Amino acid sequence: MAKIAVEEPYEDVKKALEEKGHNVTMFVTDENVTGYDLGVVRTINEGHNDEFNFPVVAMSGMSIDNVVEAVEHRLNQV
Repeated sequence: MAKIAVEEPYEDVKKALEEKGHNVTMFVTDENVTGYDLGVVRTINEGHNDEFNFPVVAMSGMSIDNVVEAVEHRLNQV
């Protein structure tokens, strides 16, 4: 079971990931977020990739199912 940080306000993504058995916590963008296996964010700003100390999945243009698939894929790579 992975610890995943999901950017507010994506409660639907949080719920979908919890249904897959993950431990999911919501966060706000300017919060200092550490200690997670993976993060789900709205978009990744160019030049701000060092904002997190874990891999992130950017939701931009993806459905909830796509986000869950991308998260599971990234977790399997780690």
